[in-house]
Amino acid sequence: MNRNLVFLALAGALALGGCDSGEVPSPVERQQTQGVEAPVADNVVELRSEGLTAGTEAFYFAAGQKEVEAALAKTVGASLRSGSNAECGAGPVTFTDYAGGLTVHFQDSRLVGWNWHLAQDGDRPATGIVKLAGEVQIGSARSIAEAALGFARVEGSTLGEEFALGDRIGGFLDGDAVEMLYAGTQCFFR
Repeated sequence: MNRNLVFLALAGALALGGCDSGEVPSPVERQQTQGVEAPVADNVVELRSEGLTAGTEAFYFAAGQKEVEAALAKTVGASLRSGSNAECGAGPVTFTDYAGGLTVHFQDSRLVGWNWHLAQDGDRPATGIVKLAGEVQIGSARSIAEAALGFARVEGSTLGEEFALGDRIGGFLDGDAVEMLYAGTQCFFR
């Protein structure tokens, strides 16, 4: 092998090794700062476009129903009610309601969607906090939703004043406030 070539290879390896500042996050640290993997406080459910976090546990759509329900119960309290709807356009959906206006949807025992709405009459208060990642929340002013990144009206919706936040989160406005937010599979009849 050419002596100059060996020297160049060694010099290149040393130069690359000397460039490491030690501040590059590990793959685990990178995952924790992206998407649904970043944990939140123990008493917070954070709704995200691809799933949700319940305290320190993160769940993408397709996560197991038992695991999701157990984590939500620890975070916001036991479920209020559950049921199913066999007539959804996407196929039969099972749902579980929690205090704080959170409903999670399952198909074949897998998380497929969530919606967050105002609490129903008689619901007990949540023991934790439900929130959407970002500034738009249930009850947020219309102006906050309209200023959010990715906001677009859903023209021609038969369900009310519907909007999208990007291509994975939707919602409804009522008057001057956000009344519902959702992601994933829903059982809306249009």
